[in-house]
Amino acid sequence: MKKIQRILIANRGEIALRIIRTVRDMNIEAIAVYEKPDSDAYFHRFADRVIQIGIEPNRGYLDIERIIQAAVNTGSDAIHPGYGFLSENADFAEACLREGIIFIGPPPNVIRNLGNKVLAREMMVKAGIPVVPGTESLPVGPDGLIVAMAFAREVGYPIILKATAGGGGRGVRRVNSEQELKLNIPSARAEALAAFRDDRIYAEKYIESPRHVEVQILADKYGHVVHLGTRDCSIQRRHQKLLEIAPADLPEPVLEALHEAAVKAARAAEYVNAGTVEFLVDSRTNEFWFMEVNTRLQVEHTVTEMITGEDLVQEQIRIAEGRPLQIRQEDVRLNGIAIEVRINAEDPKNNFMPEGGKLIEIYNPPGGPGIRVDGNAYKGYFVPSVYDSLLAKLIVWGYEWDQTIKRLQRALKDFNIVWPKTTIPLYMAICDEPDFQGRKFDTGYLETHPDLFNYPDADHYVFDDALYKLMLAPHEGMEGRSEEEQKKDRQAGWWMYKRTLTTQEIDELKKEGVVKSSIKGKVTDILVEVGDEVMVGDALVDLEAMKMHTHIICEVDGKVADILVEPGDAVDVGDTLVMVTVRR
Repeated sequence: MKKIQRILIANRGEIALRIIRTVRDMNIEAIAVYEKPDSDAYFHRFADRVIQIGIEPNRGYLDIERIIQAAVNTGSDAIHPGYGFLSENADFAEACLREGIIFIGPPPNVIRNLGNKVLAREMMVKAGIPVVPGTESLPVGPDGLIVAMAFAREVGYPIILKATAGGGGRGVRRVNSEQELKLNIPSARAEALAAFRDDRIYAEKYIESPRHVEVQILADKYGHVVHLGTRDCSIQRRHQKLLEIAPADLPEPVLEALHEAAVKAARAAEYVNAGTVEFLVDSRTNEFWFMEVNTRLQVEHTVTEMITGEDLVQEQIRIAEGRPLQIRQEDVRLNGIAIEVRINAEDPKNNFMPEGGKLIEIYNPPGGPGIRVDGNAYKGYFVPSVYDSLLAKLIVWGYEWDQTIKRLQRALKDFNIVWPKTTIPLYMAICDEPDFQGRKFDTGYLETHPDLFNYPDADHYVFDDALYKLMLAPHEGMEGRSEEEQKKDRQAGWWMYKRTLTTQEIDELKKEGVVKSSIKGKVTDILVEVGDEVMVGDALVDLEAMKMHTHIICEVDGKVADILVEPGDAVDVGDTLVMVTVRR
């Protein structure tokens, strides 16, 4: 048994920060790594030390040699891989062991065996766990097509093509006919190669409208295995999860059978550390089949933590140190219901097109009882277009389903992110949908409920604190308005009663001479005084950023009414600098 002193987190974004927090709770030093596009990432601020491991995106995070060297150079005695990237790479786990570094995850042979989806299926059949009918890895070339066609004739269309080394919903293609099969095999191989550096694929019977239910397990090297209940991950887009619920809403005998099958699967694989056993469940009969084992921490582990009170990252570290499980099965209590929604910088109305390349002008996360936010975003954060689109995970807990939904609705309404479009309004629409409220959903939920995408656009803006306080006082800029404008009931200080504005109201505000910072920097000089007459194009404030000076320019004619900053102040994107009374 070895006490870990320093852990290198070989990941980025919200999961890097999530792991860092537990590591520091355990009085262990946290080392973060990053690539150049992540140079302003939020998780840097919480690590004890930060090491750059690459310039180009998605190279350093996947470079085993660089990460191992970073661990050696920093004296790290353990590496936590998070999820994605190298988290399920057996070669990486082996490289850690060769260097005498603890890999916080399963042994390399377990990762390798379970990562091969065909081999994993064979293992589960031997253990007596039901699996979906499928093939071995298809031969390359015409022989592969022949095998796939014979399988499809045996079980009937539709079938599904999957990457043998796959996971996370990538490399998955539904095939409805022989013609589609001929077209999809080459593209499925190419997608598998791009995602996993392995072009092997296999065919599986497609289960119509199943539920995607998984079981969280923990196992130590002494043969102890426990489950921490189920998660329903059925609501997905393009085979990737959007919303997860713990526990799944299934009859108690079915839940017990799933728990038993998951523990049996872990024992069959000689599993050690945290893992997730995934199943497909027939929505009508509740019959279930083994799908795969994810040999890592899941994105949605948070909902399990909410209903059990356990810290899964802490348990991972304890197991990696060689300690026996401190949790016994009889000690596990599943309390209440938790829901996680993934706040992605995507436009759901445009086929979930990523919104990378945009600056977050406002970031106000929600709070209150039963609310947890795991995120990597902040005001002024530039959303990278070279990584996944996840900004934050919103996790909500309640004693029962209706309370959890109400808390989720409140939290979504309070979660304000401007400028990229996000998945927030889609989740608000889902919360109002009757089938979701009745817990009647499966993996085809979004396809069978297209009206969800008719949600109103989030046409709003939230004041920063400085501007809000200023608006509490009478403002001269409202003088001289026409009778028509007065009929709109826009009295002086009308904005003091509401912090959410429509686009029309934003335009009105701009006309009132609200001057905001367009960059993040330091105020070096104020070029005007209160009472000065200014015109369009006049320089108002000088800002310095990265040793370069930027003038903030006036966009209206008028008189300077107030100056909210002074030399030496640090300002963020969207901060209010000057108020100008517009000349009418």
